[in-house]
Amino acid sequence: MRNLIFTVFLYFIFFDGRTTLGKGILIGGWKPIPDVTDPLVVDIGRFAVDEHNKKNQATLKFRKVVSGERQVVAGMDYNLTIMAVNGGLINKYVAVVWDKPMQKFRQLVSFKGSIV
Repeated sequence: MRNLIFTVFLYFIFFDGRTTLGKGILIGGWKPIPDVTDPLVVDIGRFAVDEHNKKNQATLKFRKVVSGERQVVAGMDYNLTIMAVNGGLINKYVAVVWDKPMQKFRQLVSFKGSIV
């Protein structure tokens, strides 16, 4: 039993869910998010701004998610273009968030901006 657990552990360490599964379906490819007003997507966008503010002592105010892509990994990666207010100016930012809802885990991977 220990060997099986160890093998599964190694599989996720080395492949991180980004492997090919039967019939050529590739896990890990980015796919557009068709509805960026979906409450989950909005929540993840708001989370990205809040985490950025905490880490950088910033005061951005979330407005909306403008566009995005998602990628199946060990959980889901979200690459979002977010509109936020900074000192009265509205700017766009790009955030990547790793979400694993089954484990109640969410992490801001990167936050860049302001972009044109």
